[in-house]
Amino acid sequence: MSVKAVMATILQHELASRGVNSLTRSDYEAVIEQLIKKLTELEFELRSRSTNGSQGVPT
Repeated sequence: MSVKAVMATILQHELASRGVNSLTRSDYEAVIEQLIKKLTELEFELRSRSTNGSQGVPT
């Protein structure tokens, strides 16, 4: 089982425990895809800021 599939299952269980049962498996997987994409973008942005900040370059 892939990491994305595991994350989708965790998300499904977490939302179900809060009463959200209307999403399909593909919905959960799409949400995870977007989360991973956003986290990757954030990681690159933070790394860029850190690199620029250590060189005295304003961001």
